[in-house]
Amino acid sequence: MMKIPFNKPYVTGNELTNITDVISKGHLSGNGEYTKKCQTFFEKKYGFKKTLLTTSCTDALEMCALLINIIPGDEVIIPSYTFVSTALVFARQGAKVVFADSSPLNPNIEIGDIEARITDKTKAIVPVHYAGIAVDMDEIMRLANKYDLYVIEDAAQSIDSFYYKKPLGGIGHLGVMSFHETKNITSGEGGLLIVNDDKFIDRAEIIWEKGTNRSSFFRGEINKYGWVDIGSSFLPSELNAAFLYAQLLQIEIIQQKRISIWETYYKRLKKLENEGKIKLPYIPEFATNNAHMFYLLCNSEEERTRLIKYLKEKGIQTVFHYLGLNNSLFYQMHYKDIPYLRYSDYYTDCLLRLPMYTSLLPEEIEYIIQNIFAFYE
Repeated sequence: MMKIPFNKPYVTGNELTNITDVISKGHLSGNGEYTKKCQTFFEKKYGFKKTLLTTSCTDALEMCALLINIIPGDEVIIPSYTFVSTALVFARQGAKVVFADSSPLNPNIEIGDIEARITDKTKAIVPVHYAGIAVDMDEIMRLANKYDLYVIEDAAQSIDSFYYKKPLGGIGHLGVMSFHETKNITSGEGGLLIVNDDKFIDRAEIIWEKGTNRSSFFRGEINKYGWVDIGSSFLPSELNAAFLYAQLLQIEIIQQKRISIWETYYKRLKKLENEGKIKLPYIPEFATNNAHMFYLLCNSEEERTRLIKYLKEKGIQTVFHYLGLNNSLFYQMHYKDIPYLRYSDYYTDCLLRLPMYTSLLPEEIEYIIQNIFAFYE
């Protein structure tokens, strides 16, 4: 019997070379040579106006909350079906988190559910590009312009994915990405802040550097630096940046392999969808697919539980994903009005993620697919 884990971090083979280079040069702390190389990579390849590496995607989101000056009484609209960090960073600043439902087509935020939730206290909309599949950003930006709101793109899963020809994370006022070990490109733990609005650039560097204008000092723009604003230590070490840079240089190879695996799953499992036994991912015509994950939708929570158990007995690790945050213990303790969100609940109960990593072998993919068919037979 094969043993197939849900995830294996991909290693290019050049990570240790870069880390050894960092150690030999003696600059281990953040904002050194490899940090700048990574940031330049994103700015040149995707045309992002300004990027800053962070120790996690959560940190990048925290910076967003600080940059748009979230204060108690503000409201922020996010999808309920997302990771806790999307909500946490705003709640911690005292904002009221307002949950919107998911689309019936895929786990992204339901555009039609946003406008009714906007009040005179709403400050931002935070669309999450689930599985690297774009939300309809033209509609998001239309609402933001109509009501004078900020847009922060949670593009944690969305490296090398696009809305039409625009890279995800690069459309709203601010964006974030993750380099956690489960992501396409990894540094173990890591994130990226993407700044698309000029007015945030200078302050983003200050918040990133513990509330100091240290970055300006090192560029020779000022003759001394000091404490000028709020902030924290959001910089990753050069060791993390060196690891990440090795991965970035192989992004095309990594993406080709992942997309090939994704397409194999989709083509082979289509028969089960046609028979009404499962549903497969839906990708709108305006979105590209970066093959971050492959999920299927069972017809009930009970069916999903049985499928997970069946595949586990065959040595295959599959996992469900988020528990809708509107039903979380924290939200129910702190909020009186708990919204019923039909499709957020649906994805909470029925979505199942299959093993998805670059080194997954053809025979392993076939073994997974055959066992899914065997379950439904």
